[in-house]
Amino acid sequence: MTASAIDTVPVTAADRIRLFQLTSVLLSYPDADLLGAGSELRGAAARIGHPRLRGQVEEFLTWLLGTAPIDVQRHYVQTFDLRRRSGLYLTYYLHGDTRKRGMALLILQQRYRAHGLRLAGGELPDLLPVVLEFAATVGPGAGEAPLRQHRRGIELLRAALADLRTPYHLLLDAITSALPALTDADRDAIAALALDGPPVESVGLDALGPDELTGVGLAPYPTCRPSEAPR
Repeated sequence: MTASAIDTVPVTAADRIRLFQLTSVLLSYPDADLLGAGSELRGAAARIGHPRLRGQVEEFLTWLLGTAPIDVQRHYVQTFDLRRRSGLYLTYYLHGDTRKRGMALLILQQRYRAHGLRLAGGELPDLLPVVLEFAATVGPGAGEAPLRQHRRGIELLRAALADLRTPYHLLLDAITSALPALTDADRDAIAALALDGPPVESVGLDALGPDELTGVGLAPYPTCRPSEAPR
């Protein structure tokens, strides 16, 4: 099948569930348990029916499982933990460190709880692996709604990973390919966010407190410097 023909193959709901479940794992920190589960990960990738999405995940797995564990772990930290513009916390891209981010986190957590999903202690609801797990668990419609709502942040993350030439961009390419096509309004908003970056002022995040966030505190996410803003 040619590349152009593959691009016309629709992504089924079942494949989206398989993809989101697997990428939620692969975008987590590559600890010994993850890196020791090569056969299970390859088996999960093989069950993705869409040829392009399956190929992207399998290419990523070739790198992940063929690289020394210490190098994979160092690469993960350098990519996601030490760079503002490629962080995995989706609400930051739109809201920065403002009160609006706190409210966005609260809304996400309430959505999860309404569907019976409880977060581990200290885990933030906008962490991309968590959002993907919710999509895979609850399924099309309500489960995928947070992915659609935070599509602009996901696109900025995808672009940042492509700029870094990290193998992790393969996972973001697959995820965005499985989501609805961007609208012109989306593209305009993404371009504006890439140019301006997230809000840089910190506005009363502590005012919400642990009670309002029902036990989930905001991560210590320092204000983004202009040189680190998504672009």
